[in-house]
Amino acid sequence: MQNTAQAARSAFFAGRSAARRVHGGFSTLCRKELADHFHSARFKLVFALLILTSLASLYGALEGIADSVSESSEFIFLSLYTASSNSIPSVASFLAYLTPLAGLVLGFDAINRERSQGTLNRLVSQPIHRDSVIVAKFLAGRIVVAIMVFFVGILVGGLGLVCIGIPPGIEEFLRILSHLILTVFYTSLWMGLAMLCSVLCRHASTSALIVIALWIYFTLFASMVMKVIANLCYPVDGIEGYYNMMSNYELQLSLNRTSPYYVYCEAVTTLLNPNVRTIGITTTQSLSGVLASYLSFDQSLLLIWPHITSMVALTMAAFTVSYIAFMRREIRA
Repeated sequence: MQNTAQAARSAFFAGRSAARRVHGGFSTLCRKELADHFHSARFKLVFALLILTSLASLYGALEGIADSVSESSEFIFLSLYTASSNSIPSVASFLAYLTPLAGLVLGFDAINRERSQGTLNRLVSQPIHRDSVIVAKFLAGRIVVAIMVFFVGILVGGLGLVCIGIPPGIEEFLRILSHLILTVFYTSLWMGLAMLCSVLCRHASTSALIVIALWIYFTLFASMVMKVIANLCYPVDGIEGYYNMMSNYELQLSLNRTSPYYVYCEAVTTLLNPNVRTIGITTTQSLSGVLASYLSFDQSLLLIWPHITSMVALTMAAFTVSYIAFMRREIRA
């Protein structure tokens, strides 16, 4: 009986020590990935690009903020993120264009680089679970993305506060915070797609070309392609086109919402502009009886709740497919 108790106690402590080694290996791997990102030249380049473009957008916003003050004296602090000059887009527009690039840079060679260098088999041979490799890489990338996005957002807000001297209210602070959190998920979605290509493609150059092509298509050309498809299904020329306008717009809107870029831009516009009261088709019936006032933060959040849900779901789906594909891959020495 005593020998059985001693054996059970030894097995228990051995299991605890093994679990401690596995957990320690995961945290070590996560710290290693963070260090690799922070010391890489491409991270510094993309981070510097985000900072420089945000400062240029802030300069343009400060030039055009006088027009915003003349139109309305409320939500002036939000104008730092939405206002633009004649030649410089707003901070929100630049983030919509460039944060996917940050996600792609962090994830396009996360797995195939390790495979080509011959270090992937060494990682999985360590006393850690195999799935810890891809989970640590994704978690480290998410942390780096959050640091970049929040640094840029706080930098713009801090410099804007110094320049205009008007602190943000609670409503403005919540809207800006929600915008930054949504941007983190939006960038993580692109990083998840890049990691998926990294798992499926053997060479980093191939995965880089694929994700850059997807980024360019969804950012620049998707809306034009959707418009052509809608015009083919519901022509708007001639007399019949007058009756097809509503169907054409509904189809075009539905097709555009298959693009992460369009969904993100629509959600950000609603968050950072309290004047936006509806999303989609606006008719006179939907506006009848509506008071001429700003929309509160919780009501704006309800409007874009499907956008937030779809963004989070797509991010989780991209990582899940990457996880399954990585776990089913054969890793040879």
